[in-house]
Amino acid sequence: MFRILTLNDIAAAGLDRLPKSRYEVGPELASPDAILVRSHSMHEMSLPSNLLAVGRAGAGVNNIPVGTLTARGVAVFNAPGANANAVKELVLGGLFLAARNLVAAHEYVRGLEHEGEALERAVEAGKKRFVGYELPGKTLGVVGLGAIGVEVANAALGLGMKVIGFDPKITVERAWQLSAAVQQAVSIEECLRNSDFLTIHVPLTDETRGLIGPKRLKLLKSNCVLLNFSRSDIVDEAALLEALDRGGIATYVTDFPTAAFKRHPKAVCLPHLGASTAEAEENSAVMVVDNLRHYLEHGNVRHSVNFPETILPRTRPDRVAIPHANMPNMVAQILSAIAAENLNIADMVNHSRGTISYTIVDLDSAVSEATLARIRAIDGILSARTCPE
Repeated sequence: MFRILTLNDIAAAGLDRLPKSRYEVGPELASPDAILVRSHSMHEMSLPSNLLAVGRAGAGVNNIPVGTLTARGVAVFNAPGANANAVKELVLGGLFLAARNLVAAHEYVRGLEHEGEALERAVEAGKKRFVGYELPGKTLGVVGLGAIGVEVANAALGLGMKVIGFDPKITVERAWQLSAAVQQAVSIEECLRNSDFLTIHVPLTDETRGLIGPKRLKLLKSNCVLLNFSRSDIVDEAALLEALDRGGIATYVTDFPTAAFKRHPKAVCLPHLGASTAEAEENSAVMVVDNLRHYLEHGNVRHSVNFPETILPRTRPDRVAIPHANMPNMVAQILSAIAAENLNIADMVNHSRGTISYTIVDLDSAVSEATLARIRAIDGILSARTCPE
């Protein structure tokens, strides 16, 4: 039996994929083997020593202490792309909100106390304040061409917009999905200079914090609309506030309200609605639960943010999964420890990612606790466990 602690409500479509014969799931479980989480912050949590994995039912993992978990050999999974359509639709909504001044226009009408013909006259008199513009022919800059950025770029082309994208780390998979009509920027600065609208789709990391700062904000056109549906800290708040106040850019549309922008006349703030659709919540839950099951039951790694992608088709009932430091001679020491027990290796795989390596070994017979203890005693081994069928 695996014990899974839920820190938030996880969509039933995902939890239903955990058979009760093998999984105990709930919000009050002690010493869980795995944790499922959405927005709950885990940074101050006391994490059990037997924890094997954490699954985030969504894409961002800034609420999870990934570095601490990695050092302990705990895999962290997310659901990249599961909410891509939901966020894409919200970004498109942001384009229309800004281009047609819809929020201000709505508030104007809500404030009218007239009735009948007087209301009609007030509507006609006031609509001149909210004259907007159409999207065809305008240029959308997309910084970050992952699952969401690619969908946004392709959809904007369908609206008749020109699209310029920048992502130095675009994957082969996303490149295949991206329309050939999207222009490639050679630098983020080129993307910013040429955009009438700029939308950002990158994860929040030490590298991307303040990515759009004072110097880059000055590259934007004065009529540019900046859309931030990634994380608030991607944009330097003080520099953006100054740019809005001096007329350096036209509008800021964000899914992450802060005190500085929630009532700013040039800002449109939404209450973190990016993945708030029933479909996105279900897709994210299903994806992360499936990947969590593959890891717990078979040791296979799909869509982990800290472990290397590692898949070994199952050919034997006896399997050992071993996360360890990415350093020389680790695999040789692991195999020596197994050989010392006179166990025959049927198949194995070893992949690395940064400071972490991960090894799966299929055996022709069961491994003993003594062998596992011998493996764990090797310097650089983070953990070692069996994955019985």
